[in-house]
Amino acid sequence: MKKVCIVTGGSSGIGLSIVKLFLAKNYQVFNLDITASTFGDFCHCDITNVSQVNEVITNIAKQGTIDVLVSNAGIHFSGSIENTSEADLMRVFDINVKGAYAAISAVLPTMKAQSNGAIILMSSDQALIAKHNSFAYNLSKAALASMAKTTALDYAQFNIRANAVCPGTIETPLYHQAINHYCEKSGANKVAVHAEEAALQPLGRLGQAEEVAELVYFLGSDKAKFITGSLQVIDGGYTAQ
Repeated sequence: MKKVCIVTGGSSGIGLSIVKLFLAKNYQVFNLDITASTFGDFCHCDITNVSQVNEVITNIAKQGTIDVLVSNAGIHFSGSIENTSEADLMRVFDINVKGAYAAISAVLPTMKAQSNGAIILMSSDQALIAKHNSFAYNLSKAALASMAKTTALDYAQFNIRANAVCPGTIETPLYHQAINHYCEKSGANKVAVHAEEAALQPLGRLGQAEEVAELVYFLGSDKAKFITGSLQVIDGGYTAQ
């Protein structure tokens, strides 16, 4: 029987790369997203709807084990605290934080029963540092880092591991969306902004989604069975400066 991996937000960007890699490693992969995908077993699911997430994951659990959960679904939002409305703040937290809460809560009964499981949360380098005009996003990613640590401690007794991956600037559709939004507001040249972003990284380039997926796969594997409660940075050296 194949091992089972659940990925939230697996239809594009980092999530899609994670789905593809776990499929290549012979996992059965369930992708919970609102955007359909042909990769893995697609489950239409609004990650902000806790009861819907629980129903979908409960049905997956009936088929067997749940070995890995990758809580990846998330959105970006630019703005200082003054430029972040209450609605903006709640939307970011509903998707980035409540979505992770819903997915983790739903897999824990199965993982506890089988005395095994790996949970990986997609945080950010912004769990470690601050960036300009990133109030709500920064706050949500710090919350995910905290969630990984507390979950790791609370469920270590059940041999369930929880870690957060903290990517830096990764070239994904979400990245390009953020750059486009910035350029529309500021009038800046997108090619120039993209080059500036790459130059900010000590390695001189942006990260790729496939590179993040490799780290996620490692954390979900038995090779990482003594790693829990950690924040795994993959940022080209940005936070080391």
